[in-house]
Amino acid sequence: MFQPGDLVVYGATGVCRVEEITCPGGIGADRNRRFYLLKPLQQDGVIYTPVDNAKVPMRPVISREEAEALIDLIPSIRAEAYHGPTLQALAQHYQSAVRSHDCRDLVELMMSIYAKRRQAEAQKRRLGMVDERFMKQAERLLYGELSVALDIPFDQVEPYIARRVDGGQT
Repeated sequence: MFQPGDLVVYGATGVCRVEEITCPGGIGADRNRRFYLLKPLQQDGVIYTPVDNAKVPMRPVISREEAEALIDLIPSIRAEAYHGPTLQALAQHYQSAVRSHDCRDLVELMMSIYAKRRQAEAQKRRLGMVDERFMKQAERLLYGELSVALDIPFDQVEPYIARRVDGGQT
C-alpha cells in the first residue's frame, strides 16, 4: 500500500503524488472502502481511486538508478518504424506499448515513431496524426517519470537524455 507523499505512476495519467488515503463514504458507497487521493504532477485536478483498484495499474516511480540504466540502454535499442495495415491496427499496436506501463516499451515506441518520422521527412511528407498523438503521449509519460526519478524539470529531460546518449555523462 502506498503512503501519503509517495510518487506513483497511475495508468495513462502518469506520475501522481499520493496526497492522502481517505474513506469518502458518500451515499450508496461502501463507507469502509479506502481511496487514494492522487494529484497528477503534469496536469490539473485530482483523482480518487480505490486502494484495491485492479482495473488501473499503479506502481512506484522507477529509481534514479533504473532511470540512468534505461538511458544507458537507449543506444543499443533498435526500433523499426511500424506501419500498420489500417489506422486502427496502428493505434492498437501503439496502445499496447502505452498500456504496458513499462519505460522501455515507451522508449521503443518513441524510437519507432521517430524512425517513421525520418522516413516521412525523407519523402517530404508529414507524420500521421495517430503517430503524432502516441508520440506525445509516450513523451509525456516517459519524460514525466524520468523527471521525477532524476529530480530534474520535465522540460530538461529530453536534453538530458540527448547529452547522455551523445556521450556527455551529465
